Formats: sequence, C-alpha cells, structure tokens
Amino acid sequence: MNTILVIILLIAVIWVVISLVKGIVAFLQSTKLDLENPDEADRAREMQLRQNKMMFARIKYQALAIVVVAILLMINR
Repeated sequence: MNTILVIILLIAVIWVVISLVKGIVAFLQSTKLDLENPDEADRAREMQLRQNKMMFARIKYQALAIVVVAILLMINR
C-alpha cells in the first residue's frame, strides 16, 4: 500500500512541476507580448488565461500530494 501511495505522490509532484513550468512560460509570453505589441491584447489575454489554467492545475496536484502524504502518515503511525 505504501508503495502505491509513494508512486501516486511522485506522479503528483511531477505534475506540479510541469504545471508550474507551463504557467511560468505562459506568464513570460504574455509579458513579452504586452511589452512588444500593445495592440495584440487578444493574444496576451489568451496567455493570461492559460497561465490561470496552469495555476489551477498546480493547486489541484498540490492538494492531491498533501492528501497522499496525510494518508501515508496515518498508515505509518
């Protein structure tokens, strides 16, 4: 049981990192678009929506990781 939970935890941590990196990339692209072409507000808005989506995904995976850690602590006591 511990092995399965540790694997789930590792997968959740990997997805947290992936979501974080994608969110940072979207943030950098939206900032770059804002600075270079203020007329392309639609493209910048699209990047900001993508950034929000990645932030929400990161929060979900972090919550999953916390729940798995809590279960592991309860099992091993």
